[in-house]
Amino acid sequence: MPPLTRRAFLHHGSLCLASASAAHLLAAESTARPLFRVGLMTDLHYADKAPTKTRFYREALGKLDEAVDHFNKEKPAFVIELGDFIDKAATMEQELEWLGTIEKRFARLSMPRHYVLGNHCVTTLTKEEFAAHTGMSKTPHYAFEEAGVTFLVLDACYREDGVAYGRENFDWKDTFIPQAELDWLQAQLTSTKGPVVVFAHQRLDESAPHMVKNASAVRAVLEKSGKVLAVFQGHSHKNDYQQIAGIHYCTLVAMVEGSGIENSGYTLLDVMPDHSLRLHGFRRQMNRELPH
Repeated sequence: MPPLTRRAFLHHGSLCLASASAAHLLAAESTARPLFRVGLMTDLHYADKAPTKTRFYREALGKLDEAVDHFNKEKPAFVIELGDFIDKAATMEQELEWLGTIEKRFARLSMPRHYVLGNHCVTTLTKEEFAAHTGMSKTPHYAFEEAGVTFLVLDACYREDGVAYGRENFDWKDTFIPQAELDWLQAQLTSTKGPVVVFAHQRLDESAPHMVKNASAVRAVLEKSGKVLAVFQGHSHKNDYQQIAGIHYCTLVAMVEGSGIENSGYTLLDVMPDHSLRLHGFRRQMNRELPH
């Protein structure tokens, strides 16, 4: 190979520096510290009753204990459970007893905790009763903010005719977000300046029969705002993902499915400085990279 001329040497050196800089930037991005972290879990279905074919209700306590211990060690800004915290009981009194048992374990968290209503949370109980015996907001759909990111908690535990779930008055496939809540959602998205993350129980992407009946109307509101980064949801008990109109729809795995702690699943969500999102899954929960 002939020796490099001075011009070629300088050109070659510039390319090397550029390549090194690009590699350094990529490495920096991959190791960047998040703005903050969020703990996520869903579908514990705790109940003091015998398992079915795939659901091991009593084991939800041990699975929750592991997740709480991990979150208390990692110290996310807050933790949210995405619904079906408990399973159906034969009586209201029994269901309240089960709710008290698992709430006591959940309350060991050293950071704020949030709740999304699932259909099983209000099969026997009313929404007001569930809220009165947990740390849930009295209004099941609400907004809060962390480090410039707005989080919106949705409540799809309504029948299509607008009647709220409670006292076994519904079919789980008849799930709907009423107009008043849609109006609230649009107002929240209009007023917030920063990016938005949405939490729901029933699915807002295309996944019948687990999707909200008017999911397309809800998505239209989210898409119009241009501010929504992602929707995190549960209900169908499986790892799943769709991207629709630039919004990430991430379905988390259920904690109730399968016997043994190895069949649990929970998540640490990193909110990055560029507002991309990174899911660190534990046990059966998948890892995901969600670019902004």
